[in-house]
Amino acid sequence: MAQELSEKDLLKMEVEQLKKEVKNPRTLISKTGKEIKDYVEAEAGNDPLLKGIPEDKNPFKEKGTCMIS
Repeated sequence: MAQELSEKDLLKMEVEQLKKEVKNPRTLISKTGKEIKDYVEAEAGNDPLLKGIPEDKNPFKEKGTCMIS
């Protein structure tokens, strides 16, 4: 599709996109980073990758061994 558009059309599309992006509210990374850190620390106890999954609730545990004779 982009190949069918002229350079002028592509530039118009880019300007329209930039106009949309400039309206997005910006937040300082110092504030956002703290919020993300607090969230991750608060949810760490519920994270199965950090805490592990109990053997009785693990859907991926081996049900038996495979023996080839």
